[in-house]
Amino acid sequence: MSSDDASPAGDDPAGAGYGFPRRWWRALAAHPPPGVRGLPRRWRSPLRGPWLTSTFGLVLLVTLPLVIVTGLLDHLAYGPRFSQAFPSDVGWLRPPAVDWPTRPSWLFRVTQGLHVTLGIMLVPVVLAKLWSVLPKLFDWPPARSVAQVLERLTLLLLVGGILFEIATGLLNMQYAYLFGFDFYTAHYFGAWVFTAALVAHVALKLPRLVTALRSRPARRELATPRAATRPEPPDPDGLVAPAPGAATVSRRGAIALVGGLSVLLGALTVGQSLDGAWRRTALLLPRGRQPGSDPNGFVVNRTALAAGIRPDDTGPAWRLTLRAGDRQLALDRAALLALPQHTARLPIACVEGWSTLQTWTGVRLRDLAALVGTDDVDATTVRSLEKAGLFRQATLAANQVLDPDSLLALRVNGADLAPDHGWPARVIVPALPGVHCTKWVAEIDFAGAAR
Repeated sequence: MSSDDASPAGDDPAGAGYGFPRRWWRALAAHPPPGVRGLPRRWRSPLRGPWLTSTFGLVLLVTLPLVIVTGLLDHLAYGPRFSQAFPSDVGWLRPPAVDWPTRPSWLFRVTQGLHVTLGIMLVPVVLAKLWSVLPKLFDWPPARSVAQVLERLTLLLLVGGILFEIATGLLNMQYAYLFGFDFYTAHYFGAWVFTAALVAHVALKLPRLVTALRSRPARRELATPRAATRPEPPDPDGLVAPAPGAATVSRRGAIALVGGLSVLLGALTVGQSLDGAWRRTALLLPRGRQPGSDPNGFVVNRTALAAGIRPDDTGPAWRLTLRAGDRQLALDRAALLALPQHTARLPIACVEGWSTLQTWTGVRLRDLAALVGTDDVDATTVRSLEKAGLFRQATLAANQVLDPDSLLALRVNGADLAPDHGWPARVIVPALPGVHCTKWVAEIDFAGAAR
């Protein structure tokens, strides 16, 4: 190869022109897309630089794994081994077959609440991190080496992935399905794409992050006022503005602004996962606040009207059918009330992030299994009066049926269940996602062998 074909770093204005013939990137540089030439020079903030970018990056590096892990745990809570997690068909991305525990009873409430609340709180940090590297997203040519191509590819998947997860997650919390595709499927696969891109990006950038954070003591930066704020020295990644203007805010001011916005979003969100006075602070979520003060005056995700449940379906003619092998038993509500009653204070939590703690009274599921003549409980199917949709039935694992606080609830907070809360009977199981705490129960099929 001739000397003209080589592209030593010294001949490359960006300092990274190796790996591709020089004439390639010269031809690309001479023909930028409309509006791109000179665009990075228009961003003149003296705050941009490796230290600020790495500071926001460190926050995301610590917190995003927690969002990812809680999201995966929530998927496990839906019972993928019974093909009832959303989505159910995920190929080799299917998690291991495990029985979701019933203890502690608040487990799903915490994992789902943390996943949603922390995800919302990180939105300002994500946007600030993107702002700090915005000029580099319009750098031209976009890559001058194979290494830069790989780096840009991971960056594309990383930025696109996190923006997609944020947008679809926020819309799902608002019950605004504007995107025209199944949220659960898209969010699940999008999370894996984002996670893979994050791991690759961290592997490539972690040494730079550590170097940048060590280059400027955090205590000194956080004590520097706006008047003393100066640009960082030019860096190999070109994050520092080539012609910086005067500072309009200090770095500590920028960090305080982002942190304050995160705290504000958290304060307006966390109330949906709590009870009492906190519930009134959940201003951002449609299901966050308490709808009433009576015993049934707590959050409901799906009303009887929306489910197509008619008064005749739950009237005097209603019967609960219990099955175990070839044995079958039908009980009306009076017969259920005549059985030993058990009371438990248990939370119910939804995928959108809201949850509430209530006191439930009813018959233990394990007592119903014994009543129909089985002590060999395995997968148990609970069917609703609903005729179609995701909520018409749920499958419970043996540990969920046998837990002493797993109930066919007949009352809540000392009052009969309201129609919207599942009258005449609903299932409530510790640590189980609300969607599987089936309402308007018509049948329970215990899969164990009959005695």
